[in-house]
Amino acid sequence: MSTNLSDGDLLVRLEPAVEENLRRHIEAANEWHPHDLAPFDDGKNFAFLGGEDWSPEQSHLSDVEILAATVAVLVADNLPAYHRELAHALTGLGAWWKWTGRWTSEENRQSIVLRNYLVVTRAVDPVALERIRMEHMTLGYDAPSLHLLDILADFAIEEAAAALRHRNTVALCKDPVLATILGKIADDDALQSSFYSNILNEAFAVVPDQAARAIADRVKGFAIPVVDLPERGSSTVALAEAGIYDADQEREKVFKPLLAGWKIFDRTDLGEDGLKAREELSHLA
Repeated sequence: MSTNLSDGDLLVRLEPAVEENLRRHIEAANEWHPHDLAPFDDGKNFAFLGGEDWSPEQSHLSDVEILAATVAVLVADNLPAYHRELAHALTGLGAWWKWTGRWTSEENRQSIVLRNYLVVTRAVDPVALERIRMEHMTLGYDAPSLHLLDILADFAIEEAAAALRHRNTVALCKDPVLATILGKIADDDALQSSFYSNILNEAFAVVPDQAARAIADRVKGFAIPVVDLPERGSSTVALAEAGIYDADQEREKVFKPLLAGWKIFDRTDLGEDGLKAREELSHLA
């Protein structure tokens, strides 16, 4: 009979794996700094400081690049809401808390470099960006009530999806600096996804049915962050139309690789509950 463990028990049981994977994550990560990627020579003061305010002809990016960069910076700027959810679930133990800090600092770096780039190069209207940022932050992130393994699965999927969005944008990018920025962010996101995926793999050794159920639930309930864009509608629709992210890509390049890494369809350690969860994922085999 399968035995489920509480979140508190799992935090303790999985902490050694968190410590080890945090070490691996830091060793694998390529250090980079936002100030190196901001073309400050391109910048000039706005009218408030005696310069010139933004006008549409100053933007040098394509509509696709503007869309992807705007969505990316808005999602990154909503970091405090995501941090609260992660900190609430992973507080209390050293390795988990260290990871929360590391993840938060990496996400904040992404926000810094994107905002620096967009404002310095005048790629987008900074007033419009700030207004939509304020609106997006005010709405916040309405997270469902999730248990520890659900959170690990959700973040593994989300970071893999974010890496895919950024890499698809790089493939369409004509601006080499923006392509470099998004490439580094994609690398960060892929490593973060691997961290969450690895910890969930460790959970299979402890509670295989519980881990399988968390994965099935989060695959079913997953949706990328949505931003309402002025005159563009939902960012999800706009990203799909631009070829940056859609349901087919999500299935083939996010869900299927993660499920393969977890060996969902090859496992022999699942009980009745785990087998039922696996059946729910059979369309992704």
